[in-house]
Amino acid sequence: MPPANPRPADPTPARQSRGAAQLRQPPEKVPTIRDVAEAAGVATSTVSRALSNPDRVNPRTRERIEEVAAQLNYVPSSQARGLSSGRTNAVAVLVPDITNPFYFDIIRGTQNQLKAAGYTQLLVDTEESAEMELDALQKMRKSADGFILAASRLSDEQLDNVSGSQPLVTINRASANAPTVVIDTPSAMIQALEHLVSLGHHSVCYVSGPPKSWSNSMRWKIFEDDSRQRGLETHRIGPFVPKTTSGAAAADAAVRTGATACIVFNDLLAIGMLQRFRERGIRVPEDISIVGCDDIFGADFCHPPLTTIASPIEQAGRVAVSMLLSQLNPIYSGSSRKLAVMPTHLTVRGSTGPAPDRKSG
Repeated sequence: MPPANPRPADPTPARQSRGAAQLRQPPEKVPTIRDVAEAAGVATSTVSRALSNPDRVNPRTRERIEEVAAQLNYVPSSQARGLSSGRTNAVAVLVPDITNPFYFDIIRGTQNQLKAAGYTQLLVDTEESAEMELDALQKMRKSADGFILAASRLSDEQLDNVSGSQPLVTINRASANAPTVVIDTPSAMIQALEHLVSLGHHSVCYVSGPPKSWSNSMRWKIFEDDSRQRGLETHRIGPFVPKTTSGAAAADAAVRTGATACIVFNDLLAIGMLQRFRERGIRVPEDISIVGCDDIFGADFCHPPLTTIASPIEQAGRVAVSMLLSQLNPIYSGSSRKLAVMPTHLTVRGSTGPAPDRKSG
């Protein structure tokens, strides 16, 4: 005779079986460089070059490889091993002023290149202060595997000391010891002077940027030497903080020199000068011509559009990362180099024109 209250079948074994089956499923496959190459339709050697030495790969191919690597969450094997060996897989990028559009493209270039290589970017604004920059380098030694210093304000001695104790690369700041990416603005400075001379200018003013800026010193040296060879009358005013808010003081000082043209440390300062000239009723370029530097976003939107020195700024960030990776990761050691020079050119717009004396004649 069957039991009065039969117990329902226990579903637990079935659940346990399904759970056991799930546990027996193989873990998610870790993507390899071969996976990235196959998905991007290129050779593995091309992937390696794109992630370690981007200037040697066609930009479209490089961007496709970076997108695929990010989608697959590809991390080089040596980077993955670093997670268990005290490595942070993070790189600190230090800039003097995060609000300056010049650094936007550098930050974008370093970010994209680091992401493709499996690193996290740590961004630090040093506020144009060598003391803050040095303090950040010391405090972040344990939280970053390496450093990229954009337009470092450190002295030569300070920079040599820190580069001897930790992996780093500088951008627009030559160093005896650290690998360096230099934006060749001195060559473009000569182009700017040639342009102004062709317009009949004989008295030219250099509007100086931060006193601790290496690029500022280099630009003035080229400006002074080339102007002397051309027999130009030269003036130097400043230093000025490289912001639009300093433009009014710079414009007033430029007027007092009697120069008919100015070459300005950066576009922000030049745009501030344009605003001040407009307030004073001084016409650009009819009364005075202005040349900026950096070709930042908005340089062609101001009134008049700014003649300026342009360069591949984002590419400078990418190249700096590839140079740093050669210090951090053996897979990239073949791309090791100490110096990379980014070309520049003069972009002529409406802020430069014939010198007043030439036009009136």
